[in-house]
Amino acid sequence: MDSDYEVQTRVTGLDELRVRRPGQACLVVIHAPVQADLGRRYVLDRSTTTVGRGRDNDIVLPSDCVSRRHARLEQRAGQLFVVDLASTNGTFVNDDEHSVRERQLQRGDRLKIGDTIFKYLSGSDIELQYHEIIHRMTVTDGLTDLANRKLLDSVLEEEIPRARRHGRDLSLLMLDIDHFKSINDTHGHLTGDSVLRGLASILQRRLRPGDRIGRYGGEEFCVILPETSLHNAAKIGEDLRSLVEAHAFVAEDKHIQVTISVGAGALHDGMTLADLYRTADEMLYKAKRTGRNKVCA
Repeated sequence: MDSDYEVQTRVTGLDELRVRRPGQACLVVIHAPVQADLGRRYVLDRSTTTVGRGRDNDIVLPSDCVSRRHARLEQRAGQLFVVDLASTNGTFVNDDEHSVRERQLQRGDRLKIGDTIFKYLSGSDIELQYHEIIHRMTVTDGLTDLANRKLLDSVLEEEIPRARRHGRDLSLLMLDIDHFKSINDTHGHLTGDSVLRGLASILQRRLRPGDRIGRYGGEEFCVILPETSLHNAAKIGEDLRSLVEAHAFVAEDKHIQVTISVGAGALHDGMTLADLYRTADEMLYKAKRTGRNKVCA
C-alpha cells in the first residue's frame, strides 16, 4: 500500500479553531470525504503553501483524487494566487467547469482540489467569517449548497403544523439518481460530485420561491412543496424528471446520461414528519423497482 494513504484521521483541536493573528488569511474545509475534517482551518502564513497527497506538502489530502504535488498557493503583493501543478484531476475555483492553471483568489472563493472543497477567507474580520461558515455548515450541504437533512427537518417541523392549522396541502418529493454507483465506478468520484452539483442547479431552476430543496443524503434529494396537492406534486416531479433526462451532463468531454426516479407523498391526518418522509420514500423505491426514470405517487 502507498505510504501516502497511511494517514490517520485528524481531529481538529480547540486551539486550531482560533486565528493565530487577526486578519490572517486561511482556507476552511467546507466539503470533505471525512466528516471530521469539516470546519478544519489552514492558516496561510507562508509565502507559498503546497497542497497534495504527498506527506511533504503543507496541506496533505490523502485521497486518490489528489496528485502527490497538486497545487501551490502563492502570496504576491498581498494577494493570494492558486497555481495548478499539472495535476491529474485539476484545480477548480467556484463553479468553473474548467481547471485553472493560475488564478488570483478573491475573498469567499471556493477552491476544489480532489474531493475536498475549501472556502478562502481574508480581511480583518476572519473570525466572524469563520463562524458564519461554521453556522452555515450546520444547515447546508457543502457540495451542492442546498439545505441538508437537519434543515429539511426544521422546515417540515414548521410546515406540517402550518398546513394543519390552515387546512392546506403539503407534499414532498424524494428524488434519487439512477445507477449513480455506475457513474462513480465508470467516470470517478469527481465526476459523480460534478453530476450532483449540476443536478442541484437544474432542480433549483424549476422550483418555485416557496419550495425548499435539500440533499437528503448521498445521491438522494428532497423537495418540500407547501400548498401543493399530491397530484400537482407529481406533475412537478415529472417536470424535474424530464429536465434531468434532457440535460447534457459532460465530464472530460464525454456526455453522461443521467436520469432520476421520483417518489411523491402528501401529508394526511395523523402523519408525523417521519411518516411523510417514509411515504415519499416508499414511492421513490417503487419507481426504482418498476423501471426507474419515472415518477410514482
